[in-house]
Amino acid sequence: MKRWGRVCGAVVVAGVCAASAVPSGPEVEEPVVPTGDPALVAYDSCDTAATALRRAILPHVTEYGLGGPYLTMERTVGDAAPPTARTPEHSTTNRHEAAADEPDLVKTDGRRVVSVVDGRLRVLDVASGTVAGLSDLPGPATGVLLHGDRALVFGVATGDPVDRRIMVDATTVTLVDLSGPPRVLGTLDVDARFVDARQVGDVVRVVVHSAPNLPFGYPDGTVTPRESLRRNQEIAASAPVDAWLPRYRLAESGARSEGALVACDRISHPDVPSATSLLTVLTFDFPGGLGTGDAVTVLADGDTVYGTGTGLYVADARGAGFAPATVTAVHRFDVSRPGPPVYAASGEVPGVVLNQYSLSEHDGLLRVATTLEPDATRTRSSSTVTVLRQEGDKLVKVGAVDGLGHGERVYSVRFAGPVGYVVTFRQTDPLYTLDLSDPAKPRVTGELKITGYSAYLHPAGDGRLLGIGQEADERGRVRGTQVSLFDVTDPEAPTRLAAYHLPGTHSEAEFDPHAFLYRAPVLAVPVGQGVLVLDVADRAITARGTVSHPIPGGSLRSMVIGDELWTVSHAGVRVNALDGLAERAWIPFS
Repeated sequence: MKRWGRVCGAVVVAGVCAASAVPSGPEVEEPVVPTGDPALVAYDSCDTAATALRRAILPHVTEYGLGGPYLTMERTVGDAAPPTARTPEHSTTNRHEAAADEPDLVKTDGRRVVSVVDGRLRVLDVASGTVAGLSDLPGPATGVLLHGDRALVFGVATGDPVDRRIMVDATTVTLVDLSGPPRVLGTLDVDARFVDARQVGDVVRVVVHSAPNLPFGYPDGTVTPRESLRRNQEIAASAPVDAWLPRYRLAESGARSEGALVACDRISHPDVPSATSLLTVLTFDFPGGLGTGDAVTVLADGDTVYGTGTGLYVADARGAGFAPATVTAVHRFDVSRPGPPVYAASGEVPGVVLNQYSLSEHDGLLRVATTLEPDATRTRSSSTVTVLRQEGDKLVKVGAVDGLGHGERVYSVRFAGPVGYVVTFRQTDPLYTLDLSDPAKPRVTGELKITGYSAYLHPAGDGRLLGIGQEADERGRVRGTQVSLFDVTDPEAPTRLAAYHLPGTHSEAEFDPHAFLYRAPVLAVPVGQGVLVLDVADRAITARGTVSHPIPGGSLRSMVIGDELWTVSHAGVRVNALDGLAERAWIPFS
């Protein structure tokens, strides 16, 4: 029985994965073709690329192909107008860096609200409180970005399963004109997994990851594990280079085209290639057409994206073979100029990052917070913050502070200039304050131990820090959503000033910071069948009220537009007065 497989998290530009020895044929000298990127070269021909890629993949082939028996496969099935006058003041998507916007399910420019909930693009007119436009999308959407009268929508198209255990995923990018009724200008399908995207000005960079698609078999009762392994090794050893190349399908301006997203002789790789998958950054210019994204492709993996106004970082946690990840590789792309990014440098740090908030750039340095799990060298987990500096084509270690939260792991991180905050948790919640002003000697300055934990931290003005997570008892059993207000004025003695606890609940904001709205003094987060609205004072948190929605657990996002609070769920949009929360409108989605 055959199936299509995907690559394990093997990797990357920096470092070589350890794996079992598998014959890979004669060594082939790889001619060097400059790519314009430091430390990266391109294969001089497709034959050379195929030989190198086969050699890289063979050590990771198992009787199940590339990974265990349960896998997800990666493959597919005009100028901005200026805003009108008197656009009301409004909140924006909660994002890590102000200079780099992030895609989300709902966006507003103050004049309209654009939603891509449940696979439909809806444009709501703020002034009239009505749905001004509606358009079906090619499939489920993961987010949207706006610029003027244009929207760029990202989706994940799911096809039929290849067999009962494997689903087929793809990335769809759709450019939509919003100057009148929504009108699709172009759609690009890519045989790759959507990782994330960042927007700087009118330029969007989209990161996708693609693994080779090969017809691997697996033990199914008619084939033994040994025989399946032998056959899979033969398949990998003779795989064509096309198996690695993600394909695209573009529909734009009444024309259709398709082909390889990147030519095999334009795949960049390090002098000693070790990755088995491709990491591609696509670039789209809002005022222009959609196109195919002018791909920049590197032999690497990646699952976490962090962006600033000048840099795009992609991090990948990896281990030896199929063992748990032990290090995180980080790749930096320069996005300081218009057009495609330029690969700049790579490095690695011990441990595994939690999410994009584990990374932060400040004064040309990158700080990375990671958790180190128990292994042969340590009996308990702990966490560390490593400071990296770019030197040539490498991100090199400048300093580190180790030993945070022995026996615990990182639950949230926030960096603010030369200061860092790290929450670890197992039974109690140590909030660590870090002094990073001397990058060669970062240090812990303070620690606050309380029950529960914060899953997301948010700066709330001078000396104040907000956290949302779970309250817990002394044994670490969670007891419901909790919002905390911390005083971090004295980094040596952080304190908790106030907490608001809702027993037996969880909030989407604990897992997705885009669901967290803070526009002082108002804090709004989805909880249960609605949105909890709080007032955050200098030393207190009080409830303003709750905005209910018809569908339990369906509340998604909140935004402030003028003097109103707009909350969005799967069922529709509810508009309430910000002062007092009196209902002003209900806009159903059906």
